[in-house]
Amino acid sequence: MPPRQTTPTLPKNWPKDILYLDKLHIPSPLSSELLQRTTIPSDSLPVIPASAPTSPSPLVQIKPVADPSHPAYRQHGLFAARALAPSSFVILYLGTLHTSSSESASTSDYDLSLDRELDLAIDAAQCGNEARFINDYRGIRLEGPNAEFRDCWVEMLPPTPRGGEARWERRIGVFVLSAGKANRKDGGKQRARGIAKGEEIVVSYGKGFWRARQQEEELGH
Repeated sequence: MPPRQTTPTLPKNWPKDILYLDKLHIPSPLSSELLQRTTIPSDSLPVIPASAPTSPSPLVQIKPVADPSHPAYRQHGLFAARALAPSSFVILYLGTLHTSSSESASTSDYDLSLDRELDLAIDAAQCGNEARFINDYRGIRLEGPNAEFRDCWVEMLPPTPRGGEARWERRIGVFVLSAGKANRKDGGKQRARGIAKGEEIVVSYGKGFWRARQQEEELGH
């Protein structure tokens, strides 16, 4: 089944040709059961309460890029709508869940691996949320990224007073860098200090992303 928009409100500057999602699209034959746990996650991944992810997010703003020197000139970026503390959760990365071996995985610039063992990834090329507008820090922020993608657990069903089971599902979230994380670009002299209101939220796409894109350009794709 194709994804459907389930919220009547769109973020400002949302493109007309992209479907806005407020939850992960899981097409058949995939199932959310692949991502579920009914016991409290005991690993080191962050746990996001059910009340935290809201759509549209009040923490971020999509803005057009008007600076000619910006790598995403005449495109868009994602900016902090308020000051964001170090290590804090910002937003989930939403799109279409698919197997990493599918055809779109090698061609989409919006594809993130969710679980390598299960061969699952999330692609936000055709549908997604505000997180799809996060740019790579290169050419934007000399200090390096101020945020990162992290695997996390999201509480889908809280426990009920009558003893009903809670349920968590795996997701990819955007988090502000932790206060103790050193900036490699300056030899570790500066530490992450959170993200100021109005500052662009940028991550590192990773060297593998840029190597793949360079190969595509060399092949004329």
